[in-house]
Amino acid sequence: MITLAGCHQENRLLYKAENYKVYANRVVQGKYKAKVISPTQMVSDYQSPANDNFPNFIEFKFAVNGKDNELPVGVNHTFLLNPDKNKLISLPTIEFGKKGKDETQSNPTGSLPANTKMEISLDARALMKDFKEKGFHQFSNGSRIYKDDFKGIFIAGNLSPLSWDFDNLATRKQFQLTDPDGDGIYTTTVVLNPYEPGNFTAKKWSLKNDISGYPQLHSDIPLVDAMYNMSLDETVQDIESDGTFRTGESWPGVWTRDVSYSIILAYAYLEPEVAKTSLMRKVKNGRIIQDTGTGGAWPVSSDRSIWATAAWEIYKVTGDQEWLKKIYPIIKNSVDDDIKTLLNNQNHLMMGESSFLDWRKQTYPAWMNGVDISQSRCLGTNAVHFHSLMILSQMAKMMEDTTNRYVQLADSIKADMNSKLWVKEKGYYGQYLYGRNNFSLSTRSEALGEALSVLFGVADTARVRSILEKTPVVDYGIPTIYPQIPEIPPYHNNSIWPFVQAYWNWANARHGNMAGLEQGLAALYRPAALFLTNKENMVAGNGDFRDTQVNSNRQLWSIAGNLAMVYRVFLGMDFHVDGIEFAPVVPKAYRGSFEVTSFHYRKMNFSIKVKGYGDEISHFFIDGKETKDSFLPGNLSGKHKIVIEMNNRVRHRGSINRVANRFSPAAPMQVKLKGDHLTWRPVKGADSYTVYRNGKFFQMVSDTAVRILLTTRLAEYQVETRGKADNSFLSQPVDVISPKRVIEVEAEQVAQKSSLDYHGYSGSGFVELTKNKNRKLVFHFTVNHTGKYTIDFRYSNGSGPDNTDNKCAIRTVNVDNQFAGVAVFAQRGKDEWSNWGWSNPIQVELKAGKNALTLSLEDFNQNMNGDINTAMLDYMRVRPL
Repeated sequence: MITLAGCHQENRLLYKAENYKVYANRVVQGKYKAKVISPTQMVSDYQSPANDNFPNFIEFKFAVNGKDNELPVGVNHTFLLNPDKNKLISLPTIEFGKKGKDETQSNPTGSLPANTKMEISLDARALMKDFKEKGFHQFSNGSRIYKDDFKGIFIAGNLSPLSWDFDNLATRKQFQLTDPDGDGIYTTTVVLNPYEPGNFTAKKWSLKNDISGYPQLHSDIPLVDAMYNMSLDETVQDIESDGTFRTGESWPGVWTRDVSYSIILAYAYLEPEVAKTSLMRKVKNGRIIQDTGTGGAWPVSSDRSIWATAAWEIYKVTGDQEWLKKIYPIIKNSVDDDIKTLLNNQNHLMMGESSFLDWRKQTYPAWMNGVDISQSRCLGTNAVHFHSLMILSQMAKMMEDTTNRYVQLADSIKADMNSKLWVKEKGYYGQYLYGRNNFSLSTRSEALGEALSVLFGVADTARVRSILEKTPVVDYGIPTIYPQIPEIPPYHNNSIWPFVQAYWNWANARHGNMAGLEQGLAALYRPAALFLTNKENMVAGNGDFRDTQVNSNRQLWSIAGNLAMVYRVFLGMDFHVDGIEFAPVVPKAYRGSFEVTSFHYRKMNFSIKVKGYGDEISHFFIDGKETKDSFLPGNLSGKHKIVIEMNNRVRHRGSINRVANRFSPAAPMQVKLKGDHLTWRPVKGADSYTVYRNGKFFQMVSDTAVRILLTTRLAEYQVETRGKADNSFLSQPVDVISPKRVIEVEAEQVAQKSSLDYHGYSGSGFVELTKNKNRKLVFHFTVNHTGKYTIDFRYSNGSGPDNTDNKCAIRTVNVDNQFAGVAVFAQRGKDEWSNWGWSNPIQVELKAGKNALTLSLEDFNQNMNGDINTAMLDYMRVRPL
């Protein structure tokens, strides 16, 4: 009998994909195999293929202060690489800002051996001469770098270990060129096709930690049992000595979104006390902390409210009234600040960066900076805000707070998500609305947002089914976004994240798409088994872990996603204030039994056993007594035993939209106004181009120029590349308006100008905005006509880099004593105070004649730093719409 059972497991196929197979006791991908030895031991011979067939053609460019500024965007230095017998390549000296005669646009003709050294020499003497003689250098795109703001020269490129990740390049000193003798010749050596033993997975996993304090799983699927135990093992490793969760092996500390998504998936019920401690670590001044991020964190990033869902999940599990009293004011304070800051008069969608997708160019057009991103209305972020408002409304009733404004706003957000983010022709939600004064919908899918919209109740029944069956998935799982963005390395782009896959699987299970669940389970178990750890992410195109920008072992939310497949899917546990509802979903291939023992819940310790397969319960027993409802009341105590018998059939098989891992065309670059024509550089592979005016279709052309209309009111023009299968992002808006219709009021006309030695401002100076200086400025101006206008501010913020930290400056704008909005002065570069740009535009109705605008620092303008809320203000600009 033992031999027969073992043979059965050897041959029991759970899922067959195009590139891999998942069996009950092993995973096979090509020549690689991972196998279960016991519930506490697995082996794998997987090796990353990234060193194979490494191309011998390179594209790269230099980057002052780590930014894409040496050559026009999309123009790079290009070389065919021919190493000598010592695996050394010495490139000719390159003059900064110029392509040399030795450069050839080509394709690879072969591959490079591992650990090939490439010596690079850059002649930057013209740059240094400009600094000495003029105090600044002007790049080909018209932007300037001032001598005082110069931090160094870096290199970015297409071959590993180089990448096009300009957002983080300035923090990666290994890619910085040096000039030790000060002669203006900068050099570096890059090791291409790096081979390191650490790029390969462990050969064996064996249980290292005591997991006896957790519920124990026994099933008829050895792979599921081993994955569960490995995930508990890594959970123990990710609990720090101070009682908080570690985000991952490579990510120390607690991060608001990471820990919150992890708690929702699994840790509210497996580690509620550690979950509580971790959440409270992310509270400051009675408000939820938005972690360091784009442009200096909140309000550029605004998904901190996922904390509310995690905290509420803990309450539903524990029933702890003291916890409820503690979290209610924190959530309320945070939501109230968000309402004042993240909404404007254009719609009811909350502004802020895509939830978890916080690496800018990984999921946004290259032209969008922190201010632009702060104005986007994103699918996942709005699903999070919708749910936090619904939770807050329910908590308010429990706390005898009679306000109903939260549920009203939640309903408005839901309505606008369904009317403004839904892509009818695709059958799922688009990624986000983006733009400046006019907004367009990016029709890319966004996996986490699609899943949350299903789980949180944003989508109705018809849309739920459409989302689950039409959202693109690839062979290795659901890509974070689709289609992919060209020339952007894998991380959020061209990637699959196990925790996102887990939410997608949960959504498919809850709403009965068995085809989606089967594929999703295989997509989650395959990498965990082959890599013998719960990795942070993987490349969507090949399922490998190596060539994403960062990839940690035992990533907390990946672990939680693995555990959630047992509790949220196979056991179907859904926690309510008054108990647990059970709705297991078990694909036929996983048929048999799943039994969890010693599950601690409130005053109970119970076991649960699910028998059979299917998507409906036939019989539900508590302590041997059949009950009509599959519900365990939360007021019981002591030991109990739950047995669930499934219906052994599938009501709705469903389907998936499996696609090739495509990339969209590149967006048009160097879009500019020449006379009365809009022009741009041709895009390789473009079928045609669509020109938009104020976010609406204007004209479709096959050429790279179009005649436009010159008007007295502001018009924004953008261009989209149309490909055979997909379209690009829209290009950066080009503003067209008569200069005579633009009103500018210099800041030094309304307050004392600063004595700081910064450069590049207009007029005679600029004004310093801090928590103590110029807390309130009043601008007086006159318009000739009543109507709608857009107002923004030219500013600088050198408090931090443009991709991290927490010093985004924020001010309130009132026009004629009426609240008009919030001005966002995102960080633009560490100590780059002469790097000037524009705040977000604020649209207002103005009356003909004199008007007054007040720019002030209010209590709800407190940023995440608390102490530094600083910007330099050059002037205010007013333009008619």
